[in-house]
Amino acid sequence: MVRFFRSGNPLTVLLLLIYTLLVKFFYLLHPSTFIADGSEGLLYDLLVKWLQVLVGKSPLFFTSIAILLLFLQTLLLTRIINHHRLFPKSTYLPAMSYLLFTSLWQGWNVFSPALLVNCIMLWVFSSTTELYTRTSARDVVFNIGFALGIAGLFYFPAIVFCVLLLISLLIMRPFRLAEWIIALLGLICPLYLLGTYLFITNQGALLKRIPRIGFSLPIISDYKAWGAVIVSLFFFILGWMLLQRPLKKMLIQTRKTWAVQIVFVMVAILVPLFNVHFSPDYWVLAILPISMFVANVYWTITNETVANIIHFITLGYVVVMQYFS
Repeated sequence: MVRFFRSGNPLTVLLLLIYTLLVKFFYLLHPSTFIADGSEGLLYDLLVKWLQVLVGKSPLFFTSIAILLLFLQTLLLTRIINHHRLFPKSTYLPAMSYLLFTSLWQGWNVFSPALLVNCIMLWVFSSTTELYTRTSARDVVFNIGFALGIAGLFYFPAIVFCVLLLISLLIMRPFRLAEWIIALLGLICPLYLLGTYLFITNQGALLKRIPRIGFSLPIISDYKAWGAVIVSLFFFILGWMLLQRPLKKMLIQTRKTWAVQIVFVMVAILVPLFNVHFSPDYWVLAILPISMFVANVYWTITNETVANIIHFITLGYVVVMQYFS
């Protein structure tokens, strides 16, 4: 099966759709509504209320939307990776990996602020790859900061991703203070615009609901969550190690892009620690960049039998955790 996803054939999208239904079928059988634990942002609250007016609290609807978002994110992730040639050839392995590893834990398949932020982070990821080639990157830097500011309105701890932006600037470009200031202005701008609108429309009380942030150490009591985290980190480390040899033969821009993805993983792991109430559900933010390293594991293992065995063991683990635990 890995052989089919290794190919960059556009017809693989049909196989990817079937694969999505396979690994997500359990969640469609046992749907959930949406995550609302006090950590969500103001825009997320408004979006959920609007959807509830349309369809009520239909678990199947919200789960279907979540799975559709995951599927669309796989296509966008694949397009970005293939466009910037992070692998020697076009491949759908990152898409397969993202779908498979988000299936490790039920909370990663529920409509949530983190799932919406992942849509924005795909655009941020694509934009950061442009920083290296631009003579002047002030517009790109402002746009990235602005996107992260909007992400903060859906899920305020996502503001921590500004660390990713600043480190990306250090990796991709020589230090220019003006670009750092512009990045921070872009980050603040959505908060300023929304605050101004709420003040003018006499809805100032809603401003108190924007900075929902705290700090808590991760306490995980569910063994399924432990399993999902351990498997994800194992494949991330393995993919990172297998990347070292081919990394030397890559273009400088590609090497820097991979370095940014490592920082992306580290920051995404830290972001949920700033929740009002910690939940492993928000670690779906880290699964997005981790899936690239998982894909590198399957890409590097050229022996199809070994790659298929690893894939079916992981798929078997997913099925057991879903249906038989």
